[in-house]
Amino acid sequence: MYAKYDGLIFDMDGTLLDTEPTHRKAWDDVLGRYGMRFDLQAMVALNGSPTWRIAQAVIELNHADLDPYQLAREKTDAVKAMLLDTVRPLPLIDVVKDWHGRRPMSVGTGSESAVAEALLNHLGLRRYFSAVVAADHVKNHKPAPDTFLLCAKLMGVPAEKCVVFEDADFGIQAARDAGMAAVDVRLL
Repeated sequence: MYAKYDGLIFDMDGTLLDTEPTHRKAWDDVLGRYGMRFDLQAMVALNGSPTWRIAQAVIELNHADLDPYQLAREKTDAVKAMLLDTVRPLPLIDVVKDWHGRRPMSVGTGSESAVAEALLNHLGLRRYFSAVVAADHVKNHKPAPDTFLLCAKLMGVPAEKCVVFEDADFGIQAARDAGMAAVDVRLL
């Protein structure tokens, strides 16, 4: 099915790894310190966005006067403290294992590189990917195509020869805007 593509690109959170419950718990913990809340539907709609952008939306929702970058750092620290014990691979990891060594593969994630690298290494999955492009590697985040275009460049594969596996609307849009095929894993 994917044989016509020369490069495979995978989103991480919600696509390769079941990180959502951990991210929600970290947001609950951090926002609770400030007496703030988040709307779950709004949070889901922002899947694939960098943490600071989600923090900005939460700050606006709560009419708070906080620095979104500082709030994002606090949330990232909370995630790091619990991720390695809680996150497990999702079934799509079988596609990665099946295609390992047959096509170059990379991860394009809205998570920070420290989190992505730590998770992939901890779970023994980093070796499958020639590149990991994270939020701190690009200026323009999903839905901009920059993350996936950098993945293609690092794999040495033209964008139009890549397929992206994604679980978020922002990511699907980013893949299409990059000229890549997109597989919405929510439909698998």
